Amino acid sequence: MTQIRNIAIIAHVDHGKTTLVDTMLMQSGTFRSNQNVAERAMDSNDLERERGITILAKCTSLIWHDVRINIVDTPGHADFGGEVERILSMVDGVVVLVDAAEGPMPQTKFVLSKALKLGLRPIVVINKIDRHDARPEEVLEEIFDLFMALDANDEQLDFPIAYASGRGGWAVRDLTQDRTDIAPLFDLIVSHVHAPKTVENAPFAMLITTREYDPYLGRVLTGRIHSGTAKINMPVRVLNGDGQVVETGRINKLLAFRGLERIAIDQAEAGDIIALAGLEKATVAETVAAPEVTEALPGQPIDPPTLAMTFSINDSPLAGREGTKLTSRMLRDRLMKEAEGNVAIRVIETADKDAFEVAGRGELQLGVIIETMRREGFELSISRPRVLFQTDDDGNRLEPIEEIQIDVDDEFVGTVVESMNARKSEMQDMRPSGGGKTRIIFLTPSRGLIGYHGQFLTETRGTGIMSRVFHAYGAFRGPIEGRRNGVLICNGSGEAVAYSLNTIEERGILFLDPGTQVYEGMIIGENSRENDLVVNPLKGKQLTNVRASGKDEAIRLTPPKIMTLEQAIAYIQDDERVEVTPKSIRIRKAVLDPNDRKRAERAAKD
Repeated sequence: MTQIRNIAIIAHVDHGKTTLVDTMLMQSGTFRSNQNVAERAMDSNDLERERGITILAKCTSLIWHDVRINIVDTPGHADFGGEVERILSMVDGVVVLVDAAEGPMPQTKFVLSKALKLGLRPIVVINKIDRHDARPEEVLEEIFDLFMALDANDEQLDFPIAYASGRGGWAVRDLTQDRTDIAPLFDLIVSHVHAPKTVENAPFAMLITTREYDPYLGRVLTGRIHSGTAKINMPVRVLNGDGQVVETGRINKLLAFRGLERIAIDQAEAGDIIALAGLEKATVAETVAAPEVTEALPGQPIDPPTLAMTFSINDSPLAGREGTKLTSRMLRDRLMKEAEGNVAIRVIETADKDAFEVAGRGELQLGVIIETMRREGFELSISRPRVLFQTDDDGNRLEPIEEIQIDVDDEFVGTVVESMNARKSEMQDMRPSGGGKTRIIFLTPSRGLIGYHGQFLTETRGTGIMSRVFHAYGAFRGPIEGRRNGVLICNGSGEAVAYSLNTIEERGILFLDPGTQVYEGMIIGENSRENDLVVNPLKGKQLTNVRASGKDEAIRLTPPKIMTLEQAIAYIQDDERVEVTPKSIRIRKAVLDPNDRKRAERAAKD
């Protein structure tokens, strides 16, 4: 029987995790020498490739000297923490990957804290050691301090260290050694991570950790076999957390991870990570087991959602022109399907049945769901994000607080601190980080961060780095000032005309080009003042046979501010919506008719 090692790789966004996995697969002989393999092969999702981040946890495996190493690539961003918490229950050790220049970042801390609480033994890899600004000794000190702060036990504090360059294709235990290949890291994993603990002579049992849908196989469930042997066509039943039977059935298909592919196998032993098909109702955190098993395996608790948005059908005058999925029934089916596979989100149907409240970990997570749906042909209307409050035993209101780490040039420190103070932040630490930069750590209410990232980039001229991670629920910190400027609202339907936009742009910043289709109630720009202003972008130039000097000069408009999906969601206020279609992102008032808006405002005041 082949020996098995199950490991997860933990790293902050862009610290080289997926590139290192590419190198491990290549040098272990998993790929043929002439095989054409895409860069960052584990990032198979289109959005992952575009954004350079890992969104979905994915499994792969390789053979090193007769030992099978199952590797789980974990998301680095806290918004996708639901993936992290589940998959850590599948592994026996973690590789903590840290950039040799940037050091440990908040997302590293987030996932590492989960791993240490589970008692997993870490291996520390300081990556990108060939960077010109690498500082391995200081980074190692910072990592040790982080382990201490997270209450690591003595065994976890005695972690082994490797220095690596994922792109360069080498790893060493000591910086004086020859830098030839990644074999020292493989040897370290085999020697330091223990083999999976299994129960002898026990019936088959497996905890489901991820779930996906395959058009040919149906529901595909992935997890680690806790005990026993899984075989094709064996009868099984599914138990929920309370031990109640959800369904009974048979395993129609067993799939093992071999390199980047899943191959069909006839049986699998305890300790291995596999995928199985044949069940219709089983989902994440439930147990698939032999019929004689009566107790479910314990699942990991999931942190609660902190942010919610309302997803509704697109009811604008331009609805149905670009998308193919427009009805509330289609929207409901898609969101319920998402909620089944993604335990970190919660979907609640509203009373009027054509809108759904979707709660998740953060703007990025919900933004990824919206972006995926628009690529599938959906048209949606999205509300402003709002935080989810809780109440303590004494009836006091609690709100989610996030830990923010900011790396910024020294000259911008004052501006950033002033902005964060206005958002009810509490500074925890401020220290120079070398190279004329300062690292500042704040505890900030989640509501204060909605829409701040764009302003932060403006304040730091694009040089600042802001990382955030959920800290805890804390006492409500009072009102926070929102967007100061009003908006420019279109008063009719048609195509925007350059002649009118030339006049309107004196009032503020435009969000569209001439020739763009507009409608009444659509927001076409930001007013330079605090009030909303209704404008007419449809008025053309009066054509007469009288010609005057200077009348026919070409109109030169300032390039408009075109918003991305995340920027638009962060920009809107409570009475505004983002209209999302496969080809367009528009901002509009929730109530399009100006008279109806005034009546609603008067009713709200009364």
